[in-house]
Amino acid sequence: MKIKYLIALLSILILQSCGYYSFTGADTGNAETYQVNFFQNTAQLVEPGIDRDFTLQLQDLILNQTKLSLVNTNGDLIYEGEIIRYYIAPMTATADSRAAQNRLTIEVNVRFYNTLDPEKDFEQRFSFYFDFDGNAQLTGAQKEEAIDEIFTRITQDVFNASLTNW
Repeated sequence: MKIKYLIALLSILILQSCGYYSFTGADTGNAETYQVNFFQNTAQLVEPGIDRDFTLQLQDLILNQTKLSLVNTNGDLIYEGEIIRYYIAPMTATADSRAAQNRLTIEVNVRFYNTLDPEKDFEQRFSFYFDFDGNAQLTGAQKEEAIDEIFTRITQDVFNASLTNW
């Protein structure tokens, strides 16, 4: 019985001595708020609605994985940028020179500002892709799945770059 109390006491002391601890690995420092400005789609091939979808997905990820509060202005942490590339390219070809597999790639330019610690500011490009059958059209549910998978990966990469030391 004493061993359980000793382990519990040691656990509490270790967690308190480390300050704020997050199971996601997020280090928000002294920040209490964040803002995600609208990520405009400036890609040559414009897919309607993905600018809104990306902005909301980034907001939701930070909200769900930190204790930060979302604000519209004067955030301690500020995310902004634009979707700069949205393109589909053939990846492999068949014997008769048709695409056997295509790849949708989306690239987002992100500017991150930490108003409490400007040394953590950065501007960086993040991209990811989704491969699909060359005979298929990227429409409907498959397009939604592709965009969601790409944005899930990019938003996680943005989160890691801005709030973790990995």
